[in-house]
Amino acid sequence: MTIPNLRVLQGLDADLRTALLAQIRDLWTHGSTAIEGNTLTLGETKFVIEEGLTVSGKPLKDHQEVMGHARAIELIYAWMDEDLTTERLFDLHRAVQTEVTLDILKPFGAWKREPNGTYAVTADGRQTFIEYAAPDQVPALMEEWLAELTRLASRDLSQQEAIDAYAHLHLGFVHIHPFWDGNGRLARLLANVPVLRAGHLPVVIDVRDRRTYLSTLAEYELAAGVLTPTTGVWPRPELEADFRSFCLGAYDSILALVEQARAQQFRRSG
Repeated sequence: MTIPNLRVLQGLDADLRTALLAQIRDLWTHGSTAIEGNTLTLGETKFVIEEGLTVSGKPLKDHQEVMGHARAIELIYAWMDEDLTTERLFDLHRAVQTEVTLDILKPFGAWKREPNGTYAVTADGRQTFIEYAAPDQVPALMEEWLAELTRLASRDLSQQEAIDAYAHLHLGFVHIHPFWDGNGRLARLLANVPVLRAGHLPVVIDVRDRRTYLSTLAEYELAAGVLTPTTGVWPRPELEADFRSFCLGAYDSILALVEQARAQQFRRSG
């Protein structure tokens, strides 16, 4: 497992650093895949990643998704000191999109070729359709998104600033929805690049918060409207507050793991 050079890990013995990052890898992978319907538990996710074995009675695709997400985390760590390019986004898409679909309209490692969207239920109980960016608008919008990621990844962000950056990038990515599938998993990976580069551990969304997470995203997307190069990726920054607050609360689970590791280090040090 790649060990990124994060300042939050300083002061921990090598084995405690490795154990903490393994915990976070498993939690990150389990949460992100389970939000999309993966049926493996956290314990099964850990077993599959570490042992490379399958769990009886669970779908093969669930095992592949978990392994793919763990590989994508390794890629994110490996590129800590390098620029993220369109081609690297495509590499990440190939990593997480492990279920092979032989369909020219569902490409792996390329932008979507068909329109996509989803139904949501509004706060007042109405069903409504969320339209994502049109395929021909994606390259320009993703160029803007990547430029913003690069800008934020070059800054020395405080913990609060890093979480805000995560929320900002996450909202932009899922609102564009540049791929035919895998957008949520990629958003939860890529939005953490500035967080990690600023020396913090990643923001991880717990599957138990799935309903709040999805409804907060939907409310933002409905209010912000369909994206075009004219609107830009973030047409209404004032709408980001609710999701930023959600992400701040989600970070408590990561801080708890850090405290556990530091408590173990303190016991060792006497």
